[in-house]
Amino acid sequence: MRTITLLFCCCLYLPSSLFAQDAKLVTEGKKEGKVVIYGSMETDIFEGIKIAFEKKTGIGVDYWRAAGATVLERASSEKRANKVMYDLVLNNAGPMEILLAEGALAKYDSPLAKNFAPNLVHPQLGPSYRTSIVGIVYNKSIISPDKAPKSLEDLLKPEFRGKLAFADPQRGAVAVMWPMSLYKLMGKDRADKYLRDLAATKPVIVEGVLPAAERVTTGETPVAITYLKYVIGFGKKGAPLEYVRQDKMLGHGHAIALSSRALRPNAAKAFLDYFYSDESLKVMAQFGEFVTRKGIHPPLPDAEKIQVVAMDEPDAATMAEKRKEFRKIFSP
Repeated sequence: MRTITLLFCCCLYLPSSLFAQDAKLVTEGKKEGKVVIYGSMETDIFEGIKIAFEKKTGIGVDYWRAAGATVLERASSEKRANKVMYDLVLNNAGPMEILLAEGALAKYDSPLAKNFAPNLVHPQLGPSYRTSIVGIVYNKSIISPDKAPKSLEDLLKPEFRGKLAFADPQRGAVAVMWPMSLYKLMGKDRADKYLRDLAATKPVIVEGVLPAAERVTTGETPVAITYLKYVIGFGKKGAPLEYVRQDKMLGHGHAIALSSRALRPNAAKAFLDYFYSDESLKVMAQFGEFVTRKGIHPPLPDAEKIQVVAMDEPDAATMAEKRKEFRKIFSP
């Protein structure tokens, strides 16, 4: 498991470059008709990329979206059953490593990989194109900034009992990675105690980080531990969200990779190349994504000040072990 600490603004890299789709890949991809993608990226973000790619290439895109752990389960199950329907998978780095170990993914050296810092390019999975940062998000129409929590420890206060949305460790990958990596922010003993104390406040357990943020937008649960990007994404829809500034926050990378049994490999490669382009990355950034390209930033106040500590990325056995451990803590 990796335990790298990095400053987000320092991990960004690279020269500007013009991008034109490979004409041969596009021609062959159009013959294949479409590309099928399984991913954990929210549909409203992906939709902008999908529409632009289809318009640019004439290649159709079928996208199936679910939480990271569910994407992993479906892709893995299809591989084991020898009935692979997907051409590309995009997911958190941890689940992608598991799929790679299972032989479900294939290496593709995109010409756009050179636009990312070398330390961000996995030898098999390619560039880690975005960093998802997890923090405290709250509804400022319900909780005024002066009464909002200022730290993780503040969530243990009586006034936040039963008011925190927390992703179910039994379902989401991040819901396992975040608590298991908390020791990087506060040390092991303190982190272990903190998780037990947090569970004692009776947080509302929801399917994943997206449902957690959705509950904050409605005010059902005014505070959540979720992705910071939702402050922007839901803010575009009028939700009054804010996030708690902390010196350090946990985050993780994402990857997109070709299926080892892709039925439409040319369409998949053409899409993957476009996905890495500045045009695509700017769409992500507009929705609050922290993409790893120099000069492309989310419109989130103080984003450049955030120090990101990389979460541990468990293998399949560790993931299963931690799910059981956190189930006992949060669902005794």
